[in-house]
Amino acid sequence: MNALLDFLFEHTLVRAIASLVQRVTDLMQAWLTPLFDLGLRLYVANVFFSSGWQKLSDWESTVSLFQYEYHVPLLPPALAAAMGAAGELSLPVLLVAGLLSRFGAAGLFVVNLVAVLSYPDLSDVGKQDHLLWGTMLLVTVFHGPGRWSLDHWLKRHWQGAMPERLQ
Repeated sequence: MNALLDFLFEHTLVRAIASLVQRVTDLMQAWLTPLFDLGLRLYVANVFFSSGWQKLSDWESTVSLFQYEYHVPLLPPALAAAMGAAGELSLPVLLVAGLLSRFGAAGLFVVNLVAVLSYPDLSDVGKQDHLLWGTMLLVTVFHGPGRWSLDHWLKRHWQGAMPERLQ
């Protein structure tokens, strides 16, 4: 196998193609990956912020929904509504800024999970939406917010300010 690879990489055309593939991969890593991470954060943040804004815009209906439709365990309906709206309005801001992104994504994942578990009449399409949003949030939880985030900027600058023996 090594002899075959050595033979192939002796040829100029193969080396040129390998070099081109490497450059394209490097460009994707430098520009498309951070763009994807940012787009993912913006999309899911918009979904939850819009939901929180809707809850806030008609508070009486929201509390009524939490009282009669959504069955959040262990919490009074008004408190569950307030916590849900607060999470849906504050945590997306963290995602958009890319600040404490993993915390924000994990918090929204919990909000998403509670929504699915507390609303028994959720349609199949609704379940698919929540599955998509939960998966997108887990990408940020496990992968991080990406290079175009305040988290990344702060990490770079904080590490640069640390003495070498502590890094």
